[in-house]
Formats: sequence, structure tokens, C-alpha cells
Amino acid sequence: MIPNEGETDRIIRSIIGVLLILIGYSVGVDYWQIAFYILGGMLLITGITGFCLIYKILGVSTNNM
Repeated sequence: MIPNEGETDRIIRSIIGVLLILIGYSVGVDYWQIAFYILGGMLLITGITGFCLIYKILGVSTNNM
């Protein structure tokens, strides 16, 4: 997998992912908790790996390399 996210994109995704996971932890409703965990986890994983499948499908890249 070739990274298709730039450094700024990765940082923003990682921060938002962690925030969503923390919000999910503080929410008491089970369905909302699961939704926040899944969305936050997806953003955190894409932020760490630097690869986004949706970007790949759409032919978008924020990586300047």
C-alpha cells in the first residue's frame, strides 16, 4: 500500500479519531458508543497507516511525495 495521505491529513485524522473514541467512552448509550468507536477507530487507523481506501477509489491523494 502506497500512502495517499499527506502529513497534515494524517495528523488531523489521528486527532479526530482519538477524540471520537474518547467521546464514545463517555457516552452512556450503547449504539452511539459503538458508532463513535467504529468511526474513531477507522480515522485512527487511516491516520496511522497513511492509506485511505476511499481516497484510492476516488483517485485522490494529499501526499506530496
